[in-house]
Amino acid sequence: MSTTRPYPPGDRGHEPSGASGVSASSEEDAPAGAALASATGAAASSAPPSGTDAGAAETPRGRQVRRLGLEGASGVVPLARDFTRQALYDWGWLPAEGADQRAAAEDVLLVVSELVTNACLHAEGPDELALACDNKVIRLEVTDRGTGQPAPRTPHRAGRPGGHGMFIVQRLCLDWGVVRAEGRPGKTVWAELGAPA
Repeated sequence: MSTTRPYPPGDRGHEPSGASGVSASSEEDAPAGAALASATGAAASSAPPSGTDAGAAETPRGRQVRRLGLEGASGVVPLARDFTRQALYDWGWLPAEGADQRAAAEDVLLVVSELVTNACLHAEGPDELALACDNKVIRLEVTDRGTGQPAPRTPHRAGRPGGHGMFIVQRLCLDWGVVRAEGRPGKTVWAELGAPA
């Protein structure tokens, strides 16, 4: 179900719904953040969002993208969760109309927390959080300058403290992976979750 691979999920071929976030004509070797930027025509924003729609972009297909610069920020995990929660409100995932929608939104917030926490603990801190959403899939990307390779701890021992982050990501997400930055240290860890039915 989950994989770690050196390229974005456009390998699934052209998806007319745009669910993968990468069209068949996209550069498959580009970092995931570059795929988001090229798909929306938006440049990465390093400034935190202000009141309304700062950091937001929308494509003609209805795909919406938001970016939050985290480099040098303090309290990055709650900052990333708040930013994501606001996007979920703006995109209609919240307020939840039922248990399934509430669970889907909480899963997104939990995965954002895990990815940002991993970047803090293992990769010198996150540089950027990017969110992309269409009507079927939400894609989360956390970019950092770390050289490590995230992977679920095996064997997974539920009663043992720590080491559950990527196991949680693997269990909750449709897919996830890592894209290495070209010509510089760093990577983008991405994860995709399905929209509530």
